[in-house]
Amino acid sequence: MNLKQIISYLKESDKYRGNITCWEEIPGTEGSYVDFPVDINPGLKRVLQEKGLKKLYSHQGQAYNIIKDGKNIIIVTPTASGKTLCYNLPVLNSILEDDNCRALYLFPTKALSQDQLAELHYLIERLEADIKTYTYDGDTEVTARKNIRRSGHIVVTNPDMLHTGILPHHTKWIKLFENLKYVVIDEIHNYRGVFGSHVANVIRRLQRICNFYGSDPQFIAASATIANPRELAEKLTGTQVELLDENGAPRGPKDIIFYNPPVVNRQLGIRRSYILEARSLARIFLQNNIKSIIFTRSRLRTEVLLSYLKEESRQGKEIRGYRGGYLPGERREIEKGLRNGEITGVVSTNALELGIDIGRLDVCIMAGYPGTIASTWQQSGRAGRRNNRSLAILVASSSPLDQYIINHPDFFFEHPVESALINPDNLLILMAHIKCAAFELPFKDGEDFGVETTEEILSYLEEQRILRHRAGNWYWMAERYPAEDVSLRSASSDDFAVIDNTDQARVKVIGRVDRFSALTTIHKDAIYLHESNQYQVKELDLDGKKAYVKQVNVNYYTDASLAVDLRILDQFDDKIVHDLKVEHGEVVVTARATMFKKIKFQTHENVGYGDINLPEVEMHTSAYWFSLPLELENRLGKKGMESGLLGLANLLVNIAPQHLMCDPSDIKESIQVRSPYTGSPTIFIYDGYPGGLGMSEKLFRIHTELLTRAREHLRDCPCDSGCPACVGPANEVGPESKKYTMILLKEGL
Repeated sequence: MNLKQIISYLKESDKYRGNITCWEEIPGTEGSYVDFPVDINPGLKRVLQEKGLKKLYSHQGQAYNIIKDGKNIIIVTPTASGKTLCYNLPVLNSILEDDNCRALYLFPTKALSQDQLAELHYLIERLEADIKTYTYDGDTEVTARKNIRRSGHIVVTNPDMLHTGILPHHTKWIKLFENLKYVVIDEIHNYRGVFGSHVANVIRRLQRICNFYGSDPQFIAASATIANPRELAEKLTGTQVELLDENGAPRGPKDIIFYNPPVVNRQLGIRRSYILEARSLARIFLQNNIKSIIFTRSRLRTEVLLSYLKEESRQGKEIRGYRGGYLPGERREIEKGLRNGEITGVVSTNALELGIDIGRLDVCIMAGYPGTIASTWQQSGRAGRRNNRSLAILVASSSPLDQYIINHPDFFFEHPVESALINPDNLLILMAHIKCAAFELPFKDGEDFGVETTEEILSYLEEQRILRHRAGNWYWMAERYPAEDVSLRSASSDDFAVIDNTDQARVKVIGRVDRFSALTTIHKDAIYLHESNQYQVKELDLDGKKAYVKQVNVNYYTDASLAVDLRILDQFDDKIVHDLKVEHGEVVVTARATMFKKIKFQTHENVGYGDINLPEVEMHTSAYWFSLPLELENRLGKKGMESGLLGLANLLVNIAPQHLMCDPSDIKESIQVRSPYTGSPTIFIYDGYPGGLGMSEKLFRIHTELLTRAREHLRDCPCDSGCPACVGPANEVGPESKKYTMILLKEGL
């Protein structure tokens, strides 16, 4: 069968039709074209025309003109719309005009850097021009680094390498920084949360060094669709940015299917495994040799689904996996196989969500909601890259977020995509980068690092004997090299190293875990999952911030219980909504891990328990909270009140990521049946990172919308008294939690 026949089969089949909650047909669109700019280098125009580009898409032409006018720009168009040429065209043209011109390209992953380098080399080779273009990352050979620093016209790197390998050694990069004209930041929608907050500070350091060497680079950013592209680009770069979001590329027609696995236990709200349903659907396309990509939400699920599909296929080599942890050579081989058509199907984490060139695919299956509307569009856009008809299928898991989206398709199709939130002025992150900046160049009195409190922070660092103030300058005086201690992926530098000592001859660090998460993920006897491998924690060294693990092969994973106490330190804002007080402010969260469960793979049944003996830890962060009337406890009873609070807190924290471009683990919840601070039953939702990142503040602003969405989801959930898809498992929240939760929601609305 071809794709059109399979689409008809899915519409008519009793096996699948009853599980489809939405079928949206998106028509194709014609492209909009413009002539090449009159001032473009003739050789560059010839090469592009030989490649088959007779004209530019209209947005490519607009981008060229904005960049030539010297303005910073953010380009926001869909997957496969030619964003790469939007920046390659003006950059290459400028270097051909002036051999001293330099450009720095930033990509969030090494794989994307390599992919973009290949495209640049293709153009440069055919230009027969001496434009030296290199990647500079952890894999770059030491012998090549000196030549890159001295003569590279275009340096392709990632924020982590810029942070630790380039900025602290800027004196070796004088030629780059004296002549830096363009800084390209691609896929900026990935720079959100902790990572984005760090990258904004790395850019502040970059601009500071450029200013020292007399350059003032222009920023060219590109992004998938998000709600606030200009705001994010301006926060990242600290500059004014022009927004270009009119897409001139053609688009083929696309069918989008929302698919909910059948219910196998209505009372408990249990559905058939979404992984097994994704396998069943993928099998149809792969057996008919239709090029397909199947996205999963974790490395473990990628390997499990890949194993299932390979077992069923007589073409095992034509179905591959793709995720973090694969060796670079293996990933390049898979990407090449997808481009040239040798690989029929690929099972991937979101590692292939980014704009890596993987050729033409016809079908995208998403095993589980990707977490945001923006990511869902990005993943579905990986199919149908060359104007022909394509199909995207979203297979929902049983999580509350998945079930809300799958049963409210109007929310998905009519609601704007999420905003990407960052907080560059988070005190812990800011202070870490002020240390790095002071190491790179002394601060001058009155110098601004993007915040008014810069001098206060410098004075504090002087008290800590990290800086010395002398003759109007602040000099670095500590012995340690600060950038090595700052991970761009964590708000705190207080991380634990996970060390694999399975083989004493090859002891190595395989991961890092922040202190707060260490309580539940790397306590003694925990099963630590990494690259689909299982490791058991043999020792946790609290003072040395190390966890020693050994590889094991067991049929369970561990899940720890956390006792949380929350105290309000300061109230930033408050409002009255339907007679309820809603507040936002600073809190301190004290957590202590108490015990852990051993949970069997596949069945998720408990197969054992264990105690955890670790001291409690504190985290200062921001939270939003609201209080319910005290008299409700008299109506519901203490157990009913607690059950309702637990159910509502679970529901809200799972619904909230619809409105935040974040992972569900980025926000946490806590309840107080009778809060010592508000005097009433209170629900808290707080940022899961020290200092906060602005997520709870946004939830405070959209409190009414959040509760409305929660009530809709609870009302539509088919379970009788509560289930994991709404308020949580009955054994954790109580047997009638759904009823009590609905009473609290009616009170709040």
